[in-house]
Amino acid sequence: MDTYIQIYQVLCEHSVNKGFGFNTDFLEANVINIFLLLSGLIYVLKQFLGATLNNRQKKVLIAIQESEERLKQAKTRLLESEKQFKQTEIVIKQIEQEAIITAEKVRKSILAQGELDIQRLTEAGKISISIAEMQVREQIQQQITSLAIRQVSLDLKRQMTPSIQNKIADANIMQLGDRL
Repeated sequence: MDTYIQIYQVLCEHSVNKGFGFNTDFLEANVINIFLLLSGLIYVLKQFLGATLNNRQKKVLIAIQESEERLKQAKTRLLESEKQFKQTEIVIKQIEQEAIITAEKVRKSILAQGELDIQRLTEAGKISISIAEMQVREQIQQQITSLAIRQVSLDLKRQMTPSIQNKIADANIMQLGDRL
């Protein structure tokens, strides 16, 4: 405190000698007026700034509360999304497993159907071959028969003389006569 008094005294002496310094006469220096003006200014600004700061503080608190509420809602939505994601993963795994099982069933079904089709085609081929063989045999038999009949007809025409024809006709008439 002594240092402050010494500084004050130095300043006062300096102001007397050089023209600059503190004026210790409060009335003459308008210190009271400045103090009253400063007090009034502080009082008015305190009320104005206090109200403004209170409003601002209320807005900040409301904004913080809203932010906290939004944070809670976001956390809730995040948890719900995570649950849905896990459920979706489970459903996807089930679908994949069902798809694998279904694909295996379809593959087996296609193979079984293919085997049945091959058996049918084989049987149909065998039947077609059998039918073709029978038709060929019948045609061969018909051709052989027609050739044999021609050959016999030609042989009969060569060997048939008019006397043999008369004998055959007489023998046939006699057979008919016995029946009548």
